[in-house]
Amino acid sequence: MRQFRIADFGLRIRLSSFQSAIHNPHSAIGALALLVLVAATAPGRAQQWPVNSLDRPRPPVVDPGPDRPPAAPPSDAIVLFDGTSLAAWQSPDGTPAKWLVRDGSVEVAPGTGPLVTKRAFGDLQLHLEWAAPTPPAGEGQERGNSGVFLMTHYEIQVLDGYHNDTYADGAAAAVYGQTPPLVNACRPPGQWQTYDIVFHRPRFAPDGAVRDSARVTVLHNGVLVQDNTVITGWTVHAERARYRPHADRLPLLLQDHGNRVRYRGIWIRELSGP
Repeated sequence: MRQFRIADFGLRIRLSSFQSAIHNPHSAIGALALLVLVAATAPGRAQQWPVNSLDRPRPPVVDPGPDRPPAAPPSDAIVLFDGTSLAAWQSPDGTPAKWLVRDGSVEVAPGTGPLVTKRAFGDLQLHLEWAAPTPPAGEGQERGNSGVFLMTHYEIQVLDGYHNDTYADGAAAAVYGQTPPLVNACRPPGQWQTYDIVFHRPRFAPDGAVRDSARVTVLHNGVLVQDNTVITGWTVHAERARYRPHADRLPLLLQDHGNRVRYRGIWIRELSGP
């Protein structure tokens, strides 16, 4: 059993009472104590393994079916890329976006840096489509790698995961470095893939403490791969994530990881937060 502090669960119970209650589960405090014990000993999906562990089990493979023509966005959507213009985007330093627009999609221009939206967002529903380069080149994290950074800090991994092994928390549709997808629903490179994301931003107390962690639900090619997953902090590489306070609204970011990943059909619906 791992060690824990009663204070971690927001309970003000004397330890002696807690220990006694475990042996008397029929009491009200006993039932509460047992719930605390279960919560303390059941690790979350994101915390069972070292970050980027190659020993972590890979998600099972699911065939999502063939790709489909893009659908029109809903009437209340904010269209961020319609296949013709990067007017809604810029480089992080405020200069014009440098990725290449052609044939109805925008392609990463390796070495030019990420794209960020000019507009900032909080809670949202996001739809986008992406395609890994073909023919495929590289292995693992060097094959068809990009990323969708919600609020510029929380990455949903983009990766060519079709017959391409990598660590589980770096797979396509992972909350990078935290939570692998429930399944691998990748299509072959060159085929269009969809992400449908519902994201609820973190809430911070006035002193900067985390009041509510961010949560995300992701459908990859129509298959549920993140189910109201708790995000444990900012995306970082090869170390545990942690939160830092930030504004209630921040831009969406698409990552330049050196691979010519293409995107199309990007739109957002803003959601009303609690």
